[in-house]
Amino acid sequence: MRLFLAFLIISNLLFGQQSLLQSGPMVGYSEMKEVQLWIQTKEAAKVKIAYWEKGIPKVKFFTKEILTTDQFAFSVKLIADKVLPSKKYEYDVYINSKLLKFSYPLEFQSQTLYQHRFNAPDFTFALGSCTYVNDSIYDRPGTPFGGGYEIFGFIYQKKPDFMLWLGDNLYLREPDWNTRTGIYYRYTHSRSLPEIQPMLANMHHYAIWDDHDYGPNDGDRSFYNKKITEEAFNNFWCNPNTNQTGKGGITGTFSWNDCQFFMMDDRWFRSPNNRTNDRTYLGSEQIEWLIDAMVFSKATFKFVCIGGQVLNPVGSKEKYSLYSEELNKLLKAIEDAKIPGVVFFTGDRHHTELTKLPRNNSYPLYDLTCSPLLSRVNPHDEPNYLRELGTIVREKNFGTIKVEGEPENRKMTITIFNSKGEKLWDREIKAKELK
Repeated sequence: MRLFLAFLIISNLLFGQQSLLQSGPMVGYSEMKEVQLWIQTKEAAKVKIAYWEKGIPKVKFFTKEILTTDQFAFSVKLIADKVLPSKKYEYDVYINSKLLKFSYPLEFQSQTLYQHRFNAPDFTFALGSCTYVNDSIYDRPGTPFGGGYEIFGFIYQKKPDFMLWLGDNLYLREPDWNTRTGIYYRYTHSRSLPEIQPMLANMHHYAIWDDHDYGPNDGDRSFYNKKITEEAFNNFWCNPNTNQTGKGGITGTFSWNDCQFFMMDDRWFRSPNNRTNDRTYLGSEQIEWLIDAMVFSKATFKFVCIGGQVLNPVGSKEKYSLYSEELNKLLKAIEDAKIPGVVFFTGDRHHTELTKLPRNNSYPLYDLTCSPLLSRVNPHDEPNYLRELGTIVREKNFGTIKVEGEPENRKMTITIFNSKGEKLWDREIKAKELK
C-alpha cells in the first residue's frame, strides 16, 4: 500500500508539472555556438532545458533555469550556449525541476562550420503564411475561416531544417488588438494548437509579420498599439535579431549555410493605403539597410522575405505595386548595385503563385507567394501576366525550398504541397541564372 501511495504521489507530481505546460517547446534560431528555445507555462514556474549531442546522453548540458512570469504571458526564452558547430542535439524539458514526457522526439541542430573547409552543405526549409486558428467565441458567425490543422503534421513529416513563417502567422480579432490582454491572448491561443507542437519542438523557426499579427486588417504605421504587438512578436518568436533600422519594427536577418534571409517589416513604416502623397511601404530607412546588407552579403541566394506580394503587377488588394514609386526605387537600387542572387518570398494572398519579372539590364527577379496554411482560400483570379504558368494554387498548401549542389552548380528547388503533403508543382532556379 505504501509503495502504491508513493507511486500515486510521484505520478501526481509529474502530471502536475506536465499540466503546467501551455505550449512549446519551440526551437528558435540556430547558430554555431548557441541555439535559442522557447516555452510557455500556464502559471509562474521554473523552466530549464537539458541537452546533449545526439546519441551521447551521458554528457548533458543545461540552460539557465528561469522563472516564467505573467508579464509576458508566462513565455520564456532559453539559450543553449554549450553547443558546438555541425552537431545535432536531443533535449529534455524541466518544469519546477520535474522532467516532462512527450510522445514525440525533442531535437535541434547547430549550424555547420563549413567555411574554409568544404563546400556549403545542402539543406531544406519549409515556408508558408496565413495561419488562422479558429476560436468560436470571437470568430465571425458562419463558416469557420480557418481549419485543416493536419497540414502541420505533413510539414513535420518532410523534416525540413527550419520553417519560415511569412506573416499572418496568427489573426488578431476585434476584441484583441485594442489591448495588451487581447494581443497576448491571441498569441497564446494560436501557439497552443495541439497539432503544431511536434513541429515546433523539432525544427527551427523564423518569422516575419503582416497585418493580422501586427494589428487590424490592412494596418499601417499609425496603429496605436504597434509597440505592444512588437513586444509580443519578439516574446513569442526567436529570431536572432530585429529592429535593424533602430526605428522599431521587426526588420532582421539570419544566414543558413550559404544563404542569407532578409526579414522585412511591411507594416511599421507603411503609410495608409489610401494616402495620396508621401506613400511608403518599407520606408527609406529600411530600404537603405536592405541594400547595404545585400551588398555586403556574400550569400549565394539572398532571400528577401516580405509579408505582401512584391512583383505581382495587378493594381488591386494590398501589393507593393500600389506603392510603385518606392518599389521602382528598390528594384533600381538592386540593379544599380549589381546584387546577385535576389529572390523574394511573400505571403498574404490566400493563394500560391510564382511571379517572374524579366529585366532588360539584369537577371530576372522571382517572387514566390506561398499561402494559405490554414486560412480560407482566395477563389478569385486576377490577371497577373508575370505569373509562371502552372504555379497558381487555390487550396491550402505549403512549400519547401531545397538548396543543393556544388558551388558552380548551386540551385534552389521550390516544391509546393497541398495540405495532405502531396506535391502540386516544383520549379528549379539555378544560382548562375541570377547573376
